[in-house]
Amino acid sequence: MDTEKIRKLTPYQDINSLLADWTEKAKNILGENVVGLYLSGSLSYGDFAPERSDIDLQAVVRRPLNESELKSIEQLHRGLDERYPAWKGRLECTYVPLELMQEVLPPKTPRPWWGFDTLYAEAGAGNEWIINHYFLSKHSVALDGPDFTTLIPPLDMREVRKASARDLFKEWEPKINDSEWLANPHYQSYLVLNLCRILHTVIGNGPASKKVAAEWTKAAYPQW
Repeated sequence: MDTEKIRKLTPYQDINSLLADWTEKAKNILGENVVGLYLSGSLSYGDFAPERSDIDLQAVVRRPLNESELKSIEQLHRGLDERYPAWKGRLECTYVPLELMQEVLPPKTPRPWWGFDTLYAEAGAGNEWIINHYFLSKHSVALDGPDFTTLIPPLDMREVRKASARDLFKEWEPKINDSEWLANPHYQSYLVLNLCRILHTVIGNGPASKKVAAEWTKAAYPQW
């Protein structure tokens, strides 16, 4: 996708400028190491809420980033923070080697992840791995490179449901008794919406956006 198309991609002009900026500079830094650059998350499937949603990106690379590339990528993201302060702390991006994309279950090999204004050079993948790949395969926007579905093996919905159930018990159940964590009202709503999404995935019609899953839960379980 050329830069001019990216600058008209979403209804949010500053986000479009950020996306074009990231795409251009990531390609300049990584060169031939780039396989594809993708917009994912709520912006890609129409569930974006400017007051609370994150901007989710994924880069697929031919080989793991070397030390020089990692330093340059960190500088890129810090520059984005400065140029687009409204989205500081709300941009998440992974840089995944192509060989890891063939893994159905979360790979043991870590990969770089930018989030919370920090570049984690060796971030592990959790149960969200296959869930994210499902949404990427259905809704991602290729800012550069091939369709995302060409980079991953076929997805089995049974594995997506299993991953969602594992995520419930490993990631979210412990939060229910964490009074300090739940004192934050943003975290409260985030927890509820994720539980709705897991429920919809496991016993409903498969993965859906948080908004769709919440509306489905309200209708299916009015007592809640």
